[in-house]
Amino acid sequence: MVSIAFTGGGTGGHIYPGLAVASELKKIPGGGNFRLFWIGSSSGMDRSIVEEAGIEFFGIPSGKLRRYFSLKTVVDIFKVAAGFFAARKILKKQKACLLFSKGGFVSVPPCAAAASLKIPVFTHESDFSPGLATRINTRFVPRTGGRIFTAYEDTANFFPKAVHDRITVCGNPVRGGFKNADAAKGRAFLGVKDDARILLVLGGSQGAREINELVRAALPELTKIYTVVHQIGPNQAWDIGPSEKYKPFAYIKEEMPDIMAAAELVMGRSGAGIWEWAVCGKPMLLIPLSGSGTRGDQVENARYFEKKAAAQTLSGENVNPQALVNAVKTLAHDSEKRENMAAASMMIGKLNAAEIIARSIAQRASIAEKTDES
Repeated sequence: MVSIAFTGGGTGGHIYPGLAVASELKKIPGGGNFRLFWIGSSSGMDRSIVEEAGIEFFGIPSGKLRRYFSLKTVVDIFKVAAGFFAARKILKKQKACLLFSKGGFVSVPPCAAAASLKIPVFTHESDFSPGLATRINTRFVPRTGGRIFTAYEDTANFFPKAVHDRITVCGNPVRGGFKNADAAKGRAFLGVKDDARILLVLGGSQGAREINELVRAALPELTKIYTVVHQIGPNQAWDIGPSEKYKPFAYIKEEMPDIMAAAELVMGRSGAGIWEWAVCGKPMLLIPLSGSGTRGDQVENARYFEKKAAAQTLSGENVNPQALVNAVKTLAHDSEKRENMAAASMMIGKLNAAEIIARSIAQRASIAEKTDES
């Protein structure tokens, strides 16, 4: 049996796409011969999500990669080093023939460890421009005979020309449940009528304080049109209780695909999760994370979806309750525009990234298996 390692974490955007690839691997003929395991952060949400998916999890120390100096950087350097040696030990003991990285700072030590063991590194970048972790991990791809997968066509321009022949544009991996979502089940879970118009508000797996505050201020106007289903985040303080037209959740898990299928409009950040919205063919109202605390990746993602006519974006001075209400009302009263946005959204989401990546991994793993047998 061939062992294939996965790594990535910190947020759902770095975990769920990897799990989508793992799921596709199991469906491939001969996939039953692959043993999958995951290397992630020993603290945080990584372990619970991965183990719930039925994949063995190994935790390692992880330090945050910063583009600026901080006293915490010194401590994190030691954590990264410890993570490297821990990951190297795991990869060697588990006899991994390949490592697939979904990014996040926790993925750097395993990718470096894999390269030191001459294990092929496959990596996927979800955003329009690669993050620091992906930029570092990419260095290990040529020397190990690995591959780089990107969600967007133009992302290749951010990488050195020396690795362009190793890049495959494939979109973002999305969990299979979104492709077969059932709107009726979503409505039943929410306890709403068949004719209820639903606005789904998402701030990512951890929630988004800015979006929560906007919804709080705009809620009286939003609920005149929509039943607002709001994922507020597990650690977000909230003093507005549920009602017939407002349904807050700390976190939505397996019900998310069906709820999204039932939604008329989806609003939120513009991280990797928006590809799940695209697979469901949803019109989007995007409020990208921006400012000094971000590298601008969400702004770039939002710009791409807006350029493709699948989304409308609120940014800068337009991120205020009145602008939000105006945008929602405009879309709510223009069914033709929503239908056009939905069609554009579905066009973006038609790529089956999980299958494309899984087949590439399986092909390389099969070569390793034949080499071991000989």
